[in-house]
Amino acid sequence: MTQLKDRLKEKIEAHRPRIARLTKEFGSVIIDKVDIAQCIGGARDIRSLVTDISYLDPQEGIRFRGKTIPETFEALPKAAGSEYPTVESFWYFLLTGEVPTPEQVADVEAEFKTRQQLPEYVFQALRALPLDSHPMVMLSSGILAMQRDSKFAAFYSSGKFNKMTAWEHVYEDASDIVARIPVLAAFIYNLKYRDDKQISIDPKLDLGANFAQMIGQSEQYKDVARMYFILHSDHESGNVSAHATHLVHSALSDPYYAYAAGLAGLAGPLHGLANQEVLGWILEFQKKLNGAEPTTENVTAALWDTLNAGQVVPGYGHAVLRKTDPRYMAQREFCLKTTGLKDDKLFKLVSMIFETAPGVLTEHGKTKNPWPNVDAQSGVIQWYYGLKEWDFYTVLFGVGRALGCMANITWDRGLGYPIERPKSVTTDMLETWAAAGGRDIAAPASPQPPKPMA
Repeated sequence: MTQLKDRLKEKIEAHRPRIARLTKEFGSVIIDKVDIAQCIGGARDIRSLVTDISYLDPQEGIRFRGKTIPETFEALPKAAGSEYPTVESFWYFLLTGEVPTPEQVADVEAEFKTRQQLPEYVFQALRALPLDSHPMVMLSSGILAMQRDSKFAAFYSSGKFNKMTAWEHVYEDASDIVARIPVLAAFIYNLKYRDDKQISIDPKLDLGANFAQMIGQSEQYKDVARMYFILHSDHESGNVSAHATHLVHSALSDPYYAYAAGLAGLAGPLHGLANQEVLGWILEFQKKLNGAEPTTENVTAALWDTLNAGQVVPGYGHAVLRKTDPRYMAQREFCLKTTGLKDDKLFKLVSMIFETAPGVLTEHGKTKNPWPNVDAQSGVIQWYYGLKEWDFYTVLFGVGRALGCMANITWDRGLGYPIERPKSVTTDMLETWAAAGGRDIAAPASPQPPKPMA
């Protein structure tokens, strides 16, 4: 075993008694209620998932293993010559909850080097797709193609399946996916947008830096990749990509099947696709200014034109957060301290929207959260560095999200979580409970469908 896998084994075995005790001694303790609006409205805010990888507080924002984004960036070992940590150090941190030493980071980097070579058949499978296929189709196809080499699937099929050691095989697949997905994404980018000009992996570079050089990007972009992949890694387990991955893996589908499902969810317009939609809106917004420097006055007027036309301000608001997304602020800080980027016209417009939109949206009165989320900033950075093929932005999201999803399902198997199977109710039941003014949350459901409301 590697240092990381050894340490993870110790952490999992120490954690198991906590889960067993909670289930055995406190399994009947009620931690939430469910109302009709939540049943109909997508299970919003129902506490029914468990993860120690990250937690999203409505007022504070995301915490990775208990640390805020600034605390995470400050604590983790940095890439050589950079202010940002490597993705490898963050992977160790997500899995164990511990800040790795430089030696432990080097061990993960060495492990990733042995894992990151993609099988030739993956390239053949992607080249067989129409070149105008969406890059997310290619990414999902590449992940699914690698399923033939799944160590977890082979372990399950061996007839020697043991749920106490199953996590070790999930860890192997998860680590392969995390190490390989930047290479896969770079191959797709070069295939679609650079006339199939492929650049080899540099064995001296960390994961984020390698991705940057494989797509022919600048030295500065190495930090963009490191930052972007970490910021998009996890957002607790209720978001579509994380939940879909967890749900599919709960059936003991291997990590390749599970993450392909997560990527399918990430591709949706209400999830990972949002960043390209925000950028498109910002570019159109820029046209409305007719070349004028963005000011409080002209941006405020353009925002009201948007709202009065019945449209939303994309990139503002969040399903859970009730403050500015710390991921937005981390990217904004990167822009403000980066020569060239801080003076970019598009960034200046985004900054002015940030200064004016919350007040306009508050006055408008129809938005619970008038503050920007991560998507309000991320596309502008990619655009500045020349990555203007915005269909690819969700692929970048998918590379980062693999970190959180793979860490979570490794722990799912380590703790032996069962298949996920919520109970459904009928509309007739809801109408009957509505007419009766509700029911005792602890009471068992009626074995017979109740009569509908009159």
